[in-house]
Amino acid sequence: MALFRLGPASDSVSLVRGEGVYLRPPEMRDYEAWAGLRERSRSFLTPWEPTWPGNDLTRVAFRRRLRRHAQEIENDESYPFLIFREADNILVGGLTLGQVRRGVAQAATLGYWMGSPYAGNGWMSRSVRAATGFAFTALRLHRIEAACLPHNDASIRLLERIGFQREGIARAYLRINGVWQDHLLYALLETDPVPLRVPRRVRS
Repeated sequence: MALFRLGPASDSVSLVRGEGVYLRPPEMRDYEAWAGLRERSRSFLTPWEPTWPGNDLTRVAFRRRLRRHAQEIENDESYPFLIFREADNILVGGLTLGQVRRGVAQAATLGYWMGSPYAGNGWMSRSVRAATGFAFTALRLHRIEAACLPHNDASIRLLERIGFQREGIARAYLRINGVWQDHLLYALLETDPVPLRVPRRVRS
């Protein structure tokens, strides 16, 4: 008898709606907006991300990225999304539920990035709430893990505001900006209580 669902059908991934935002898998029509936002945000993102390949923002690399994403979704391995502001359909960032483990784990790892013009306005908090809801319902996951650098105060505040619990520290966990760096480890369970949401005015 099967105790765990092996994974959702790939056609269940289309649009995830949140409060004032929506998430959907990237498409080729997103290339210009994606490359432009990533380029404008390069200095803002560099301290928090792996070193970008030299051709990372090219159309060819983006097309290759889309093919990889489609295969990962089909295999129930990873669910990448771009984040759009609902009011004007502007791309503001990206989010991935990756490293999906089924069987006795039913877990995935959360990663995200926000374009510098839109940081600090609450868009990522809203997006992560929407993504965790999708993960626990549509994907039927039990646990979502996240890791952040100990000096990334904005990311720490975001995760803890949403209800992620700090579970420890992993030494030299990821190679960020060319250097192996320690990370704080966080997790959110489907059974964890939803924290009280305090209304927050979003700057336009």
